[in-house]
Amino acid sequence: MSLEEDVRKFLPSIYPKVKETIKLRHLLNHTSGIRDIYDLLSIQNKPWWKQVGFDVEDAMELVEKQEELAFTPGFKYTYSNTGYLLLTQVIEKISGQDFHDYSKAFFQKMGMNNTEFLKNYMLVIPNKAVPYVKWGQNSPWKEYPMLTSLYGDGFLFTTLPDMLTFEAVIQKAKQNNNQLLLQSQQAIPNSEVQTYGYGLKLFDRLNYSARHHDGSTGAYHSESLRFPEQNLTVFVMGNNGNQWSGSFTEAVAKMILPKKEMELNYDARLSTIENSGSAPVVGQYLSRGNYTMRIEEKDGKYTWHNANNRPLELVKESESVLAFTDGSGEKLGFTADQMLYFYPNGKVSEYNRLHIPKPTAAELESYTGKYYSSELDFTFRIEYKDGKLLYIEGKDDTEEMDIVNREEILAQDYILKVQRDAFDRVVGLRLTISRVQNNLFVKKTKLQFQPKAQLADGSIQVTTIGGAKNDPSQILLTKNKPNGNEIWNKRFGGKSYDKASSILSLKDGYLIVGSTSSFGNGNYDMFVIKTDLKGNKLWQETYGEFANEYGYSAEETDQGYIIKGTKQDFETYATNNPKSYKVNVWYVTIDKHGKELSNTLLEEID
Repeated sequence: MSLEEDVRKFLPSIYPKVKETIKLRHLLNHTSGIRDIYDLLSIQNKPWWKQVGFDVEDAMELVEKQEELAFTPGFKYTYSNTGYLLLTQVIEKISGQDFHDYSKAFFQKMGMNNTEFLKNYMLVIPNKAVPYVKWGQNSPWKEYPMLTSLYGDGFLFTTLPDMLTFEAVIQKAKQNNNQLLLQSQQAIPNSEVQTYGYGLKLFDRLNYSARHHDGSTGAYHSESLRFPEQNLTVFVMGNNGNQWSGSFTEAVAKMILPKKEMELNYDARLSTIENSGSAPVVGQYLSRGNYTMRIEEKDGKYTWHNANNRPLELVKESESVLAFTDGSGEKLGFTADQMLYFYPNGKVSEYNRLHIPKPTAAELESYTGKYYSSELDFTFRIEYKDGKLLYIEGKDDTEEMDIVNREEILAQDYILKVQRDAFDRVVGLRLTISRVQNNLFVKKTKLQFQPKAQLADGSIQVTTIGGAKNDPSQILLTKNKPNGNEIWNKRFGGKSYDKASSILSLKDGYLIVGSTSSFGNGNYDMFVIKTDLKGNKLWQETYGEFANEYGYSAEETDQGYIIKGTKQDFETYATNNPKSYKVNVWYVTIDKHGKELSNTLLEEID
């Protein structure tokens, strides 16, 4: 097999709609765009540690519901446990063995006889250290629940002697000419990312060349920190969820290695910016990965803001350069159009300056509604109250939202990017949280009648009224005074059923929306009538086919109008089986004279 092969060669049930190749190497170094299974569960309000018996089959079921990737494979690095869960299934397909048997034999071959992946959360592991944690500052110690049967991305139980055995094998790989292990310590060939390889981070630590990885599963955590040129490995693992292994590995390494000063090798553009005079600093900036960063200033102090994460302090070094105060040596340089993020090793990340205004009160109203993800089968809603946007899950979980700009809002740990249609209307949100990015939540259409419109001199109203014996119902249009007294009325319809739903007041008249069986092609068709300001009909049109299409309301656009309604599925209607009927939201766009320009079938209605 080749790491350039598509994972779907082995697992054909995942991502059938994705056209790009999802290479095995993309899964190995977290550049696949496949979203993290644990964060997906978190969005669903189903944290993994509460899912009793949740196993790889359950995880695969959720992965198979995903239709999109977070980004194009190879575009960037974003850690995803899902990739390693999938790789266990690839190993089973290729080897023909159960992954637990295969991996256990692998470990035993290296003399690691007390190392194996968890097969079932209820199995007894001799001498297992219990994971424990304090859930809050004043909380008592509690055992961390380990109720799932997952493996591959974590849940590997081992001992310190076994891990030291493994590290010794790694250190002796060169003298033993073990090419596979030697290659495992390098970047993956052809990879778009060079700082992460075969499950290893490849960037320096303590200013030394290093190979390392840290991680956790619940309250269990560990880190392996290798300095290959010094032939030194520090390995720490723990079962206390309030202590992090990484702090211990570096502390031990500092006791052994001589202190090494950071070599400063900033990109030449930093010097150019420092000597170029002043540039605007405060503002919003968009990264290559579509993240909005904010630089804010208060009382002469500058801070870096990334979504709802804790702000980081900055110090001003010159009129156009800010530096982080955490000792990293990282700096920010500003030009008229960009913010450049400078690393001491010469790396530079570019951010484009944004000029997106805050939304108006009317635009804030347009964000309200229910949003649904078919990939997660999960809904949340947004409400606008007392000048504030509220993010709501369920009945009681409500949180005020932060407005970044017209195209981005924040809720809890979520970044929500606004999706708009050709008419600049909000039709969805792309949700990002940590290792889940760009998950689409479609705005559920709220169909409602608008039979009355207020005018400067009263109101205009449509109703459905009974007709003559051979004319079951008609549409009545009335112009009324402010006190409700009628000024004039007009009737519209044919010799069958004609029903009014809404009216739209225009500069040159009125647009009536409803349904008709008097005209058109099917049982009921969407029905639109345009009148002048005195109620005289200028034109009428129907839209639909054989089954039932109903008009609900209208919205004016630059080209004409959007007519909102519903459409019955034609094929199921033809079967004459009422139980098989499907009804979807249906939008029809028309010009100023009623000519249909396009139509769109949207979500199904229960």
